[in-house]
Amino acid sequence: MNQSAVRRVNTSVILRTLAVSAGPMKLTALAERTGLSRRTIELVLDTLVDAGWVTELDRVPTSGCAGRPARRYELRAEHALLAAVRITTVDASAVVADVRGHILGRAHRPLRAYQDPRITLDDAAALVLEALADAGGSPERLRAGVLAGGGAIDDEGVVRRLVHTTRWEGVHLPEELARRVRMPWFADNDTNLGALGERWRGVAGDHDNVVWAMLGNRAGLGILIRGAVHRGLDGAAGEIVEAVSMPAGSVEHRPVAWLTSPETAQRAVALARFEAARAGDATALAEVDEFVENIASILTTLSWTVAPSLIVLGGGLEDAADVLLPRVREALRAARTPAVELRATGLGHDAPLVGAVKLALDRMDTELFGPHAPAPHGV
Repeated sequence: MNQSAVRRVNTSVILRTLAVSAGPMKLTALAERTGLSRRTIELVLDTLVDAGWVTELDRVPTSGCAGRPARRYELRAEHALLAAVRITTVDASAVVADVRGHILGRAHRPLRAYQDPRITLDDAAALVLEALADAGGSPERLRAGVLAGGGAIDDEGVVRRLVHTTRWEGVHLPEELARRVRMPWFADNDTNLGALGERWRGVAGDHDNVVWAMLGNRAGLGILIRGAVHRGLDGAAGEIVEAVSMPAGSVEHRPVAWLTSPETAQRAVALARFEAARAGDATALAEVDEFVENIASILTTLSWTVAPSLIVLGGGLEDAADVLLPRVREALRAARTPAVELRATGLGHDAPLVGAVKLALDRMDTELFGPHAPAPHGV
């Protein structure tokens, strides 16, 4: 490579190393981590400080150490912003985050016409700008965005199949959003992104083979194999709501299954039924038992096919985790499934949005940071 290309690679490696660090880094630590010489790092850092990407912190004397305090540097994570937007059948939510994944701004609104992709994507684009304003950012700082949606979405971000409607089939989500907000866009299924977010910032950071499960009146699975999303043919992996041989849709009209509903009124009914179950109401407990049987049936099949080491219940199920988790665990033990660990999401309804930010970082890695430096497990 010529000297310009070498400098670009060195700059990218240093930026990524600072991005994945837990805090400020000294020159000696940067040299150990990147394998670059101290002089090379100093030259690159001087340029990055001038450009606004990096801050040199005040030197702090270390007790008992002679000589000048060590120089310490920290990435200005807010220098580049990433957008994530999630659409359901009734509403949309957007966040703007820095390159460490910290959410800086939010926006939410009901959708005007979900069955019309053009109007819905107009709403999604407007929400991104609202979230950007809430974050106090400017459009030129936005570097990439990701849309989290339902259905089978392929590797290019094209909707291949969506249950109950054909209006979205063939819509190239990244191209459509790029016309509205001019920057690179990507798209994936919301449960896939829930799994990705959970491993990055939630309860699945210590596992590589993970399933993020949303089971109720909305059903879908996000599958990670060796830490990477498994989309399958045309993005169909995990779209169990379409699998007629599985009982995914058999409880969709039961009030307890409305935990996963995008409609606030339905979720309120579901929460009330679980509260009644906690109080010992026999009818509510019978409803919960039926729901648990449905969940356990699906997870038993999953345990013997994908065989993940961890299954995370999300999409609203976390709101009744105290009732569901012990019962589902017991049902899986009774079914003699492999010893899959079961947890509730640690990110709540933000899981797909956090995963979308992670996807943006992964897809924009070369533009934002360049080649990978070795990263800690789970980053």
